[in-house]
Amino acid sequence: MSAEAVGMHMPAVVTLDDVAAMNAADPNGHRYETSPEGVLSVMPPPDSEHAMIASRLFAWLIVAGWPAEQVLQAVGVRISGPDGDGGRIPDVSVWRKPPSRSVWAAVADVVLVVEIVSPGSEAMDSVTKVREYASAGIPQYWVIDRDGAQTVTLHRLGRDGSYETRARMPLAWLLQTAPADHLD
Repeated sequence: MSAEAVGMHMPAVVTLDDVAAMNAADPNGHRYETSPEGVLSVMPPPDSEHAMIASRLFAWLIVAGWPAEQVLQAVGVRISGPDGDGGRIPDVSVWRKPPSRSVWAAVADVVLVVEIVSPGSEAMDSVTKVREYASAGIPQYWVIDRDGAQTVTLHRLGRDGSYETRARMPLAWLLQTAPADHLD
């Protein structure tokens, strides 16, 4: 379908139900997300390096004792804002208890969200989502860069409601520690 055809058929306001339907219908594995302000984002399908990083982090958390029902990959979270609700799909999320079964889970029990930076998502992951996840009250947000060291930036929600950078380290170093050293 051409960009012109998409534009002609795009609704004036894209709802979370619309975004969920777009995710379900995409045969190529793109991820569709929307900000609380209604800005639609289309992410390319993850590549093998992205999948390996997510799998290593997932295994590290599971081996350390987090229940598999509380460590999830690519689950949608509802991000509320003053203009409405948005929906983001973090690469990995850790929950105090399993979220209710829905396409867009409430963030009340989220402990951590992790985004693995893909080509073209640098600004989204390091600026936009930092603001959105902090305003949603998510206690921790980690960003994994795809540089040579796969540098992980650990953000923790501060008293003022914004994220403070706690540490930056190569993924290999992080995986040599215990998750309890970083998660409350």
